[in-house]
Amino acid sequence: MSSGAERSGGAELIEFAGLHGFFWLLAANLIGVLLAALLLFPDAGKWLGEWSYGRWVIVHLNWQLYGWTSLPLVAWLFYIYDVERSGSASLAKAAVWMWSLALLIGGVTWLHGGSSGKLFLDWSGYARVYFPLTIFFLWFVIAAAVAVQVWKREAGAMVASVAKAIGLLVLLPVPYVLYFASSPTVYPPFNPSTGGPTGASQLESSLGIVLILLLLPLGLLKRKKSVWFGVSWVLLVAHGIYCASLGRADASHHLPIQYLSFVSLVIWVPLVFMYFRAFEWPANATRWRQATMVWWALLVVVGLVQYLPGVLDHYKFTDGLVAHSLMAMAGFTTSLLVLLVVLMLGEGEKAEWLNRPIMFWMWHIGTAAYIVFMLVSGWIEGTRPEFSFVPGMLRNILFALRLLSGVAMTIASADWFIAFVPRAGAERYQEKTA
Repeated sequence: MSSGAERSGGAELIEFAGLHGFFWLLAANLIGVLLAALLLFPDAGKWLGEWSYGRWVIVHLNWQLYGWTSLPLVAWLFYIYDVERSGSASLAKAAVWMWSLALLIGGVTWLHGGSSGKLFLDWSGYARVYFPLTIFFLWFVIAAAVAVQVWKREAGAMVASVAKAIGLLVLLPVPYVLYFASSPTVYPPFNPSTGGPTGASQLESSLGIVLILLLLPLGLLKRKKSVWFGVSWVLLVAHGIYCASLGRADASHHLPIQYLSFVSLVIWVPLVFMYFRAFEWPANATRWRQATMVWWALLVVVGLVQYLPGVLDHYKFTDGLVAHSLMAMAGFTTSLLVLLVVLMLGEGEKAEWLNRPIMFWMWHIGTAAYIVFMLVSGWIEGTRPEFSFVPGMLRNILFALRLLSGVAMTIASADWFIAFVPRAGAERYQEKTA
């Protein structure tokens, strides 16, 4: 099956955005290894001076979210909007470079103590202005590509432009919203009016993930005749209406309605599986598609168990929630993003490289091991709050295994980054000497 990249005349932009995305995954993972080592050897933190553990954590989290998680989605926008075919490749590359520069500026800012104090909204100072401007420039590049398609009156462009215009309108407020929400005066980092995550808020964010899963194959894969396509979209709308009707704010997870609302998410484990079967998938997407579905099922089931009254009370503010976060990001989200990249690249060297079994299993086994070690650590910490802070034999063993798991994941991410490093110069040299 031909990929969208092939259809638009090449995969140059997809590979370029992938290069930056995998670079930030590697960079963030290297910082993760540093953090894991500091937990095992806290005295080593004296060598870091003001660039302490707490500041590196901010860099690690934001580079994972705004670097690795975001740039494959930027590539997805390039693909969906046919940016490369519209002759805007140079501007698109400039936008990606600006994006990476924003992450670098943000990293320097955070290491020097600049932060709004709000998780994932740490943008402050110059970085808080520059990054939204970067997002707006990216929006402008995509909008220009749509305008070129309409101007050339390409086949289907006029019809598709309506849907694309709606998408652009939805994306337009993003830079302002990010700038506005990053202000420490908008709402406090710790809001005393809320009691933490509610079943409604967890369902809301999870339905957002379901929406991404349903959107993923559209425009990438050929759809087969299946009743599950329509059923899935109808149920998503109905589930969204139900979610909007639930109470939020200071609502305890001990309330049956809060937990039961979260339980309703279980239906999407088999439903997403059936929805994916409504499309024709290329053979090289099988491994990452299966990984995505496995991590999705685990994320829902483990999340429901951890949200149980009594269990959440025990795991709250412990490494047990770190385990769940890693399951969401390193397990599910990374599998989904690599799957997306493989689909956009189609059949080729880089897609084949991402499917190499050794690094595939090194990543997933490392992730699974990390999760298990943190679940055990978190459960002990729920009874003994000092467990993760006071060195001891069991604590050190768990943290050492955590470090080794992180190293394995970093090696895999380094291998994927190498796959996207340009080797045109070496190839030309080989051609001349052949």
